[in-house]
Amino acid sequence: MQEMVIYGVSFDMVGKQPIVLLKTVESNKFLPIWIGHPEAAAILMKLQGASTPRPMTHDLLSDMLGELDVECTRVAVTELRENTFYASISLRVNGRELDIDSRPSDALALAVRAGAPIFAADDVIAESAIEFEHEVEDTEEVVEKFKDFLDHVTPEDFAGGSE
Repeated sequence: MQEMVIYGVSFDMVGKQPIVLLKTVESNKFLPIWIGHPEAAAILMKLQGASTPRPMTHDLLSDMLGELDVECTRVAVTELRENTFYASISLRVNGRELDIDSRPSDALALAVRAGAPIFAADDVIAESAIEFEHEVEDTEEVVEKFKDFLDHVTPEDFAGGSE
């Protein structure tokens, strides 16, 4: 497992489908995961510090876990099978550790609310990540390269095309 951070959310230029872009903490590898529009909005809203007058689904889940004294300790993109990414949410409740199956988009939306670290399995990174050869210093440069990549890619081009 490698620790990841959410680098951003964008849209593929072909189908206008949202993509969350995870970056490895230790290298310049980026893992794009196609997600749904509601989940993209949920992730972006929290990352941008926006709030809604009433709790959205992931806010509700986070609030419920907090009220029940359950801690989200981490989320992980665990595997890629038949072009579908799988994830798990790790919870600590009454001294017990539980792993709950999840879609990556829901796990990430919860992680940004809980402040939980994000991980991805080494084999998922090896199979689907994009690596930049040089150090990534300039965010604008990475965004431009990623946008250029998105202009020419479709989900079918990836072993892990959709969630």
